[in-house]
Amino acid sequence: MHNSLKLLVLGSTLLFVSHVFAADDLVTLNFKQAVQKGYDEGILDRNIRYYLQGQAHPEVIKNHGEFKSNKKTNGVGKSAEKSCNWVLLSVLKTYQKRAQNLGANAVINIKSNYKSREFIDDENYQCGNGFLMSGVALKGDVVEIK
Repeated sequence: MHNSLKLLVLGSTLLFVSHVFAADDLVTLNFKQAVQKGYDEGILDRNIRYYLQGQAHPEVIKNHGEFKSNKKTNGVGKSAEKSCNWVLLSVLKTYQKRAQNLGANAVINIKSNYKSREFIDDENYQCGNGFLMSGVALKGDVVEIK
């Protein structure tokens, strides 16, 4: 009987701990501020521009298609804003490389797609922020604009 009680307590504790570690809060943050910080710190190439879906952009000369990118980063000991902005810049660097390889200079119609749930906003993006990890998933069109 004593061992059964230990196993029950251990099992309950593990279930609780795994739930806490796996929890994801969906955080909504300002896209433009994060991108500007990326430009200011030299993380992003100023020759590539990023436009959320609904934002006005110059005329498209050539559309190379829609692409998806999904990244995660360690969130331990960091604020949600810091870890989410960091992982957003990582996703945008993936788009930047794709644009450069295709001769494009912008990514337009960007929308959040965390866990395949689209979030469309012309000012903000969404990030899954958990105890251990933060993640950003985006979809957007890599294009050449005037």
